[in-house]
Amino acid sequence: MGKGDKRTRRGKIFAGSFGKSRPKSKKKATVAVTKEEKKDE
Repeated sequence: MGKGDKRTRRGKIFAGSFGKSRPKSKKKATVAVTKEEKKDE
């Protein structure tokens, strides 16, 4: 369990991979406002 273990967070950082233990981004889905919607306001 360490740098050589791809199942752990530290192992994924060392290997440079992403997965369940190290998600790529924690951003939530946002709704983009289009130009047409801004005109109506």
